[in-house]
Amino acid sequence: MSTRQKLPVVAVVAFDRVSPFHLSVPCVVFGDAHPGVPAFDLRVCAGETGTLRTTAGFAVWVVHGLDALRRAEIIIVPSWRDPAERPPEPLLKALVMAHRRGAKIVGLCLGAYVLGAAGLLEGRTATTHWSCAPDFAQRFPNVRVDPDVLYVDEGDIVTSAGTAAGIDCCLHLLRQRHGAAAANSVARRLVVPPHRQGGQAQFIEQPLPSSARDSRLSTLLDEVRSSLRERHTLDSLASRAAMSRRTFTRHFRQLTGTTVQQWLIAERLSLAQRLLEASDQAVERIAELAGFGSPVAFRQQFRSAFGVTPTAWRQTFTGR
Repeated sequence: MSTRQKLPVVAVVAFDRVSPFHLSVPCVVFGDAHPGVPAFDLRVCAGETGTLRTTAGFAVWVVHGLDALRRAEIIIVPSWRDPAERPPEPLLKALVMAHRRGAKIVGLCLGAYVLGAAGLLEGRTATTHWSCAPDFAQRFPNVRVDPDVLYVDEGDIVTSAGTAAGIDCCLHLLRQRHGAAAANSVARRLVVPPHRQGGQAQFIEQPLPSSARDSRLSTLLDEVRSSLRERHTLDSLASRAAMSRRTFTRHFRQLTGTTVQQWLIAERLSLAQRLLEASDQAVERIAELAGFGSPVAFRQQFRSAFGVTPTAWRQTFTGR
């Protein structure tokens, strides 16, 4: 048996009029060679034969058919061409059969529609692109739709929000299988955060900052990120930005989509996650470095946000 045959198989489902970006995301994470990261046997497959058109005006040739799903441990549907179009029955049947034998099924962005049509999301929580969430909920009334998150992991079924959230989801899958170091390494090569704090709600119809004042505010937030252990308040930040409390609050929400307090908590939790995954610092020390004031407050905020304790998070992502 060759080395390639021993690698875990990740199958990505292509289709006519596929988005090149959506198709490329799992290919880059699981198909490219990343130094120090265990390899996968990536197989792009399709139920349609011949050349597949993309939405960008060029075509791709897919070697594998749906029989590639029979051996895959992870099957990724990277999107779908039309929410109103029911996916082909052979594809739906192949996904159901793969799920029954234990494969993890993943729907990125509008790929959740394919999983929904296959009946794999019944009684579960799922997400999709925020703009399609109302339509998705109407089409699949037995699915609990969460439009505010970047991805939903239900163990054997995973769905992600729109477009770039597919990267977050694929890094999450890689982190689950090979740990935080592997996911962080791939994220660095892709020049993306290894884990984004927050959800797609912050990207829904938010105006982009355009003024010099917002540029100064952006610089201030970078400074705060580098000094999270210090005490920061709305008044102190408004003073540093040379704005009134009211003006600062308005520009801050325009820039971040949230409040100062919520943003600070999210940034501190994000820092705490990185420290838990990549260092041996005690939980009490991490609480101090992230600016939570006390270990008790840190544990409460962490459990409220992620449903587990900081220690359990570290064990999950480091194996320690």
